Formats: sequence, C-alpha cells, structure tokens
Amino acid sequence: MFEAEHPPKLIRRGPVDSWLLCVVVLLVLSGEIFVFNTTYFYAFDRFDDPYLFVRKHNLALLIGSLGCGTAMVLPSAVFRRFAYPMLFLAVLGLCVVLVPGVAQGKVQRWLPLGSLNFQPSEFAKGAVVLYLAYALTKKYDRIQSFLDGLLPPLLVVGIVAVLIALEPDLGGAFFVCLLLFALLFVSGARLRHLTLLAVGGLLCLSYGVLSADYRMTRWLAFFNQTEDLQGAGYQLHQSLLAFGAGGAYGVGLGESRQKMFYLPEAHTDFVFAVIGEETGLWGSTGILVLFGLLGARGIWIALHHPTRFGQLLAFGCTFLLVCQAGLNMAVAVGLLPTTGLPLPFVSYGGSAFVMILVYVGILLSLSREVQRRNMMHA
Repeated sequence: MFEAEHPPKLIRRGPVDSWLLCVVVLLVLSGEIFVFNTTYFYAFDRFDDPYLFVRKHNLALLIGSLGCGTAMVLPSAVFRRFAYPMLFLAVLGLCVVLVPGVAQGKVQRWLPLGSLNFQPSEFAKGAVVLYLAYALTKKYDRIQSFLDGLLPPLLVVGIVAVLIALEPDLGGAFFVCLLLFALLFVSGARLRHLTLLAVGGLLCLSYGVLSADYRMTRWLAFFNQTEDLQGAGYQLHQSLLAFGAGGAYGVGLGESRQKMFYLPEAHTDFVFAVIGEETGLWGSTGILVLFGLLGARGIWIALHHPTRFGQLLAFGCTFLLVCQAGLNMAVAVGLLPTTGLPLPFVSYGGSAFVMILVYVGILLSLSREVQRRNMMHA
C-alpha cells in the first residue's frame, strides 16, 4: 500500500497542516464544552466542587499541549530512535501497575501522579504504534514470512495485550490487537496470516468474555437490549433514551436530563449520548464529520510522507484516534457492547487526553515533512 523505504535521513520541514490543526482545535473545544456540561452537577454532588473535573481536564490539556508542541517540532528520525525505549517504558509501566498496592482504584489501571492519575495502557497504545512502524519498516522485505516477519511483532504486541488484559482491561487489550492487525494489513502481510491472526484474536476475546461473569452479563445484555433495562442493560438504555430525546435539533445546550445521574459515565464513555441529546442529529453528525476529516487528513499524510516509517507512523496514529472514536460512538448507539474506551478529545480524561494530544503532535510533525516535500515539488 505504501512506498518502499528511503534511506534514513533528516528531512527538511515545512509549515504544519492547518486543516488537521483546525479539526483538532474544534474537537478540543467541543471537549471543553461537554466536560464542563457533564461534570458540573456530578462533581458538585460527589465532591462539593462543581469545577473539579474541569480543572483536572484543563491541567491535562496544558500538559498535553506541551507534549503536542514538543512532538510537533521533532523530526521523524527522532521518533525512529525512540521506538524501543518507548516500548520498554510502556511494558515497565504495565508491569508496575500490576504490583499489589501500587495502582489506584478498584482495578489496577492507574498510577497516582499528583493531581492526575497516569494510565500506562494509554501510553502503551502509542508505544505499540511507534514500535510497529519501526519494526515493520525494517522487515519490509520479510513481512510475508511468518517466522521472520510476522512472529516477532506478534509476540511483542501479544505481551503488551496480555499485560493490559490482566489489569483487567479487555477493551484496551482488544484495541491494541486491532492496531497490530491494521498495521500488518497496510504493511502487506499475507491474507492467510491475517486470517489466522483474526481467528486467534476472536478466540482470545471469547475466552476473556467467558472468564468473567460481569463481562458475560454485559455481552448478554448487548444481544438482548430490551431485557433487564434496570440491570445490565441500564446504561445502554439510558444512552438510547438520550439520543431519542435529542431528535434532529436537540433539547438545547446544557439542557440534558440524562446527565443528571440517569446516564452512568456521562462524562467519559457515554459523552456522545449527551451530545446527541443536547445538539441532536446535527451536532452528532458534526462530531462524526470532524473525526472523518481527521481520518482523511491523517491518511493523506501517510500516503504522501517520503519515508515508509513516516507512512506507517502516520497511519498508526490516525487509526488509533479515529478507530477509538468510532468504537466509542458505536457503543453509545448500541452497535457494540461497552468497551470502556473514551471519545478522543471530547471525553473527560487525564493521561488519555495527554497522550491523544501527543499523538496529534506526531501527526503534525509528519505533516510538516509532507508539506516541505510538496513545496519542493511545486
């Protein structure tokens, strides 16, 4: 799908992609509106501080913006050199969070870091993309070999996925496997190898669902959405009620009823339902269009970058952002069972929001190298 690799070199850089930057700014502003909108009453009721989540979200925005700006000025050659160190740090973080007594919360996913909690799995997603872009570039002429081309990245990403699943976070582990499958596909892996990988992944997913009663209950509720509306199907039912109340034009910004303690996780997993209720079909479609534009621009950067590593890295970052958004929105409208993945840029977030902005910074950095190439060919 992508061009052959050019020898590693320092590529001259042009201006940032203004289209991509504008889309990201609009998504971040949407997040600012709906994080405040969905957390004001919740934070006041639970913590007696209506602005608690807004302050934390803005702190993450500040840190993430600094990370985005830093990544944006770094050339792709620097990202290449950091592929293995980032992967090592990701695996280390995933191991540390599993140590008894270290993690914070009911499940072992977050490390306490001052005002924010750091989630190693969010860092691991980007580290996996960076590693795969580097490894699959090196194995460009061997990618159709199972032992030499496919097996090494499969084992590495498999270790990351298992560590995430042990937190437990089956949705995050599944998403990391999706990243692997997508990057192998665009790298030219054999179809039969990808088919075996997909079958193996589905078998592992089935085992993960069957091995925990709460996951099994959640899946049964998904396939029987009209049953147990006050139990396992409650969250999805309330989400669909929000979309139904919104109709075409919405009930008005700030007028959502479902966010008033009816819809659980209204500020994270199900923020899209509140958007649908308050802004209606038009507002929901606007969010879809923004993510569509982000995806289109990211793919354009991937197709036009002068190096194969840059192409795979741009595709991986784009797929990470857009696919996660698609999964979140599909859950909110009842097309998929609950995965626990937030809506990028729009959901309340700490480390997840920070890392999302860093991935955008990487895309903007790669876009500068594409813009320079276009200026030279103009």
